[in-house]
Amino acid sequence: MVHAIRFHEAGGPDVMKWEEVEVGDPGPGEIRVKHTAAGLNFIDIYLRSGARPVPMPNGLGLEGAGEIIAVGDGVSDLAVGDRVGYADLPLGAYSEERVMPAKIAVKLPDDISDEQAAGMMLKGMTVQFLIKSCFPVEPGSTVLWHAAAGGVGLIACQWLNHLGVTVIGTVGSEEKAELARAHGCHHTVNYNEEDFVERVQEITDGAGVPVVYDSVGKDTLRGSMKCLQRRGYLITFGNASGAPDPVAPGELSEHGSIYLARPMLFDFTKERDELLACAGDLFDVVSSGAVKIEINQRYPLSETVQAHIDLVGRKTTGSTILMA
Repeated sequence: MVHAIRFHEAGGPDVMKWEEVEVGDPGPGEIRVKHTAAGLNFIDIYLRSGARPVPMPNGLGLEGAGEIIAVGDGVSDLAVGDRVGYADLPLGAYSEERVMPAKIAVKLPDDISDEQAAGMMLKGMTVQFLIKSCFPVEPGSTVLWHAAAGGVGLIACQWLNHLGVTVIGTVGSEEKAELARAHGCHHTVNYNEEDFVERVQEITDGAGVPVVYDSVGKDTLRGSMKCLQRRGYLITFGNASGAPDPVAPGELSEHGSIYLARPMLFDFTKERDELLACAGDLFDVVSSGAVKIEINQRYPLSETVQAHIDLVGRKTTGSTILMA
């Protein structure tokens, strides 16, 4: 019998249950995937806790990798035996097997392992669209990236460094600072010991940065606004510390006509050609060796509760995967 993580009400980690599930045959436009691994991401916390409500009961997990074991009618670009990775709705990656839309799955190159894919599809494509589409960075520029030692942050530090961009990264400990620096972060700021706004001004000689990438939220958002140059971009894409207080439009003009964006990966990969381009760019930069995907934590899928506890407790670094 196939098992999956399910939850019947929003709440803490203990609402997740390891249950037997029925997995049928794929319908038109669908595939059945036998998972090797699933990715753990902070958005999973928002979904499980009710911060982003979903219908109940439900599965969990947006990112996974494995092998196609059945194909429905109308699927022409994927076949049984293909190794695939994905990062998109609907929920259900925390499972041994599942039926899912073929349109969100991407065939994996031979030199990208299942574990790499499960640990990088959501995080890596998030970095890709943030630095290539949402705010295209330029060589020689300087950016501020919050949570630089996290799963998204470590990929971003490497990729930005590869593009010739100077990275200022915030972290929560000296251990995480060392990790971020080892992955291409040029300047680290421990926000538990330093005022990151003051440090950014020092590093940039008072000029500020053209863009801030902020996945922390409540604890950093307004400080991030103060780090920007005139007409700079504040891109908020997560709320690891909680949802920030609402921003009045007038506040943007107070900081030099700055722009505030809240983009979503799924909007930037909605069309099949967009998804393939985004994933292809990620595969290329990883295959080149410029960006390394490090799986720093592995948990059995049945121990997902502990994985969530550790993620919220900021005990994880880099990518974390759940082994099916």
